[in-house]
Amino acid sequence: MSSLSPKFLAFRNHLLTAVYSRNYHRAAALHRPSGPPKLSPYDVRTVNCILRANEHTQEFFTGSVKSYDSNQLASNSPIEDSRSEGSCVHTSGLLLGIFDGHGGPACSQVISKRLMRYIAASLVPPDDLRQHILNGAQSFSFLSCHNDKARHCVFRLEFVSEIKELYEKSFHQFATELTNTTLAGFQMHQTLENAFIRLDQDLSREAIEMPSLRTMSVAMSGAVALVAHIDGPHLHVASVGDCSAVLGTVTDTGQWVAKKLTNEHNSDNVGEVRRLLSEHPATERDTVIRGERLLGQLAPLRAMGDFRYKWSREQLEQLVVPQFGEQVIAPYYHTPPYLSACPEITHHILTPRDKFLIIASDGLWDTMSAMQTVHLVGEHMYGKAFLQPLTLPKNDVTLGEISQMLSTRKAGLQKKPLDRNASTHLIRNALGGTEYGVEHSKLSHMLSLPQDIVRLFRDDITITVVYFDSEYLRNCPT
Repeated sequence: MSSLSPKFLAFRNHLLTAVYSRNYHRAAALHRPSGPPKLSPYDVRTVNCILRANEHTQEFFTGSVKSYDSNQLASNSPIEDSRSEGSCVHTSGLLLGIFDGHGGPACSQVISKRLMRYIAASLVPPDDLRQHILNGAQSFSFLSCHNDKARHCVFRLEFVSEIKELYEKSFHQFATELTNTTLAGFQMHQTLENAFIRLDQDLSREAIEMPSLRTMSVAMSGAVALVAHIDGPHLHVASVGDCSAVLGTVTDTGQWVAKKLTNEHNSDNVGEVRRLLSEHPATERDTVIRGERLLGQLAPLRAMGDFRYKWSREQLEQLVVPQFGEQVIAPYYHTPPYLSACPEITHHILTPRDKFLIIASDGLWDTMSAMQTVHLVGEHMYGKAFLQPLTLPKNDVTLGEISQMLSTRKAGLQKKPLDRNASTHLIRNALGGTEYGVEHSKLSHMLSLPQDIVRLFRDDITITVVYFDSEYLRNCPT
């Protein structure tokens, strides 16, 4: 979660671009006769290993999603971002999430495991859900996770019996209540909103009823969250905070269009500021947001966890102050809650022109625009085809046609991407990109910054790129 102001980020990015553009021109002038300076294979290999360490690609053979690429690069130690992807076991949907923590990784890691399961259970018809519960179904049985990183979680939810039992009890109570709903009243927007809010309420209740190092660590840290649910042509995106989702669409003339599906919930969002101010007395108009932050402290205006901005002053004094001190209570803390976990939800019906979806934490959007990311992924998508082995058509083909295919492939190989994974491609360009292309010296510098200053130059970056099956979308009913 970025703790730097937008003005500082803009100045920093401008300064870095200017420095590296100047150095690029100098290097080009000095080495133009013999080409650019050569880097040792070791340097290139080391950079590539760092960039590709956390990449993952998942393919699907049915439905509207062909595959997705994901990757993650840390700035904080430990990383405060989390990601989660899984197929709903009892319905046909795919869930993908990006979670950007602040105040530590605890909240981000916990909700990345639990929120997807709350949503997956919410999508099961009540009668079927009741039967699953009677058969002893637990939370993990509702979601088939891909690229599961549970073993890297600080809390290791699957292995810590104390916390697992607590979380399973909360999930069972939630699922049992869902069985009392009626199908006639099902609305996807309401279902997603209810899952977000209920999990946040459970995090609060667990910390109050069973205060411990683990529950309080989750309660006092926080995270913004973005979850995409894809089922056939229906794409729903639910978001709290400043992660973003961008749809890459191609026009009749082959031009790329970037369609933003989310709004950032921060002080740059005028509508969000008005919403927040309307929820508090006019006497707090100058204190609710100070210095572009909630109560002068928190950048996002919606988040999960962060109960120091949601609990009453009495609760904070009783539960939190003894452990964390008086400074945990923000100045001008008069009429909580100040922070909401209610997501903003967008529904989009996919068409064959919708080629991919990019969801990412703000570490990417601090350095690149939506249009830049769509162009990069679009070019990568076409260029990646040349990384595959050449296959000839099954029907008869002439030598002339083969010659033309080889000529086309030879020309295309010059544009082939360095990375097979589109998320890695975006991270490479986000850190090393200049107006002249990716500059290895800039990229290497950004990856080798000392831990005590790296956070001043880049945030944690987490990206998932989802590719759609155009043929499926062309033929499926809406």
